[in-house]
Amino acid sequence: MIDTINFEVKMVGKIVLSADSTCDLDDMLKERYQVNIRPLHVILGNDQYKDGMDITADDIYNAYSRYHIIPKTAAINVQEFIDYFKKWTDEGYSVIHFNLGSGLSSSYQNCCIAAQELGNVYPIDSCSLSTGTGLLAIEAAERIAQGMEAPKIVQEINDIKAEVHASFIIDTLEFLHAGGRCSALAALGANILNIKPCIEVDIADGKMSVGKKYRGTLDKVLKQYTADKLEQYPNIKLDRIFITHSGISQERIDLVKKTIQDIAGFREILVTRAGCTISSHCGPNTLGVLFMTE
Repeated sequence: MIDTINFEVKMVGKIVLSADSTCDLDDMLKERYQVNIRPLHVILGNDQYKDGMDITADDIYNAYSRYHIIPKTAAINVQEFIDYFKKWTDEGYSVIHFNLGSGLSSSYQNCCIAAQELGNVYPIDSCSLSTGTGLLAIEAAERIAQGMEAPKIVQEINDIKAEVHASFIIDTLEFLHAGGRCSALAALGANILNIKPCIEVDIADGKMSVGKKYRGTLDKVLKQYTADKLEQYPNIKLDRIFITHSGISQERIDLVKKTIQDIAGFREILVTRAGCTISSHCGPNTLGVLFMTE
């Protein structure tokens, strides 16, 4: 079992790989796979920020703690996409860009409009979020390294999108309630009964739905959830798995990592922290395991 491997993406056929900030790849992985990032907007009170650039998830938690406000997120607009891509397309590069699932944001539609105007831009609807999108971006990076042409890469990525499995355990419904995404009664009931829902991503468009509802301490739930997800599929792709969290103790990360190691022999177990978009919906102590099947 190893946690990292060496990988270098060489520019082949002048293809630029890009994703929006919701892919939740850390700096090491962005560098390893040469993934350029375009941030979504985060609106907190009267101020607007760039996700992951001038605001962090901890800033959001602090604002909620002090002022009881939850930020709003805004999509990348058409002109921003045009300005972002143009520096590459003017130089003759093709751009493959991964977007947050179209069921959650208009970014993909805006990206498509920009692509029609510029040419040589290939928008991909990840139909996922967080490192579910990141998994697909890495798949694209590996194909770039093999010398595959952009249209073929896009075709293959679209063919394997349904093999991405993204889900999260939410420790508290407080942030979902504050953001208007669940009722006060549901939040109160979950807290009283110590229920921790599994939020699953719909592979059709990236929308989120409630799956299994676990009950018990967070440590107990995280271990059972991880085992359930890994035992649910007989044909897991063992290249890599992500543990992605919104801010959680190292002890709990280690607990999930050990559970993974006891069940499956992944070549890489990658730990990343979710950015503002995911964190603002789910709150602290949210954790997910994200992987692919064959």
